[in-house]
Amino acid sequence: MAHIIKGRKFANVQGDFVVFLIGMRVNNFWKIHKWLPVAMAMPGMIKELYKNPEYGFLGERSWFGRISISVQYWRSFEHLEAYAKNKDLEHFPAWKAFNQKARQSGVVGVWHETYKVSAGSYENIYVNMPIFGLGKASEYSKTGAINEADGIHEYASGRLNK
Repeated sequence: MAHIIKGRKFANVQGDFVVFLIGMRVNNFWKIHKWLPVAMAMPGMIKELYKNPEYGFLGERSWFGRISISVQYWRSFEHLEAYAKNKDLEHFPAWKAFNQKARQSGVVGVWHETYKVSAGSYENIYVNMPIFGLGKASEYSKTGAINEADGIHEYASGRLNK
């Protein structure tokens, strides 16, 4: 079980960063041979990214079900795009295989959303939680800090730089 940090905390990341949401939706459970390879591709990518911090990956958290989602944090859009296009890394062959074997069938859908976040234009709060989300990514990548949400940081407006 994850260690619960009591109290109110917030994460502060140095500089700009990217939030990348990526996922898949199983549209036909019975055609497992089409959607399982898509689902099995992500763990290898995540493992590769954690092993290579120079790729600009800051961290992630995934949830699995009919609709699966991975919330990822990246140092920059340029890092994310370079990883996605690198033919020698895990993503590119997985994307190619999806396009060749599953895309036209409609058995599985994939999606992503990318958000460029400017320094100080976000806020977060973690109350009686393990280190999570942006806080976990900033701790792993050493790009930020977990702080007490008190004083001027007690409310959302104080955690946003204006």
